[in-house]
Amino acid sequence: MLRLTAAIATCLALALPAAAAELGDDGLHKPEWLRDTFKDMSDDLAEANAEGKRLMIIFEQRGCIYCTEMHTSVFPDPEIDALIRDNFFVVQMNLFGDVEVTDFDGTTLPEKDMAVRWGVVFTPTMMFMPEEVAEGQTAAQAAVVTVPGAFKRGTTSALFTWVKDKGYESGQHFQKYLAERINQGG
Repeated sequence: MLRLTAAIATCLALALPAAAAELGDDGLHKPEWLRDTFKDMSDDLAEANAEGKRLMIIFEQRGCIYCTEMHTSVFPDPEIDALIRDNFFVVQMNLFGDVEVTDFDGTTLPEKDMAVRWGVVFTPTMMFMPEEVAEGQTAAQAAVVTVPGAFKRGTTSALFTWVKDKGYESGQHFQKYLAERINQGG
């Protein structure tokens, strides 16, 4: 009976979303899949490509209620957690941070100034990079899609899947992809 109870408890635990990420010293959530890098975008892109993953940059800020929602209710969902772990190399930026970031064109600025350069004004904002960035381009110019805002599980799952499957290459707008996915019950 004790083994059966333990087995049931294990199954239930596996069915629940993973625990929310701990907060770092900077007040930002630090999930296990987050990469701690020198924030040199060319190096991060090369490392992501070497792992067969897509580089995603996520801007957050201390006290952001939308970031907290993503880290407590959306990212821990087993399907979304697996999508991120298996397909994305995620680098976190602090909207008001002072850590130096080197853009693809060689420009080096603190996170807060790079956010201005890239037009990031809201948190969370996710920027998805292509496998190759043309010489002289900035991350903002190169991004295949930049998405400001927090979304529920279904939209977030669809977004990550659309980027992973390169839906943008066929010219299919994400909103149409999302609508089709909802209409198909997915």
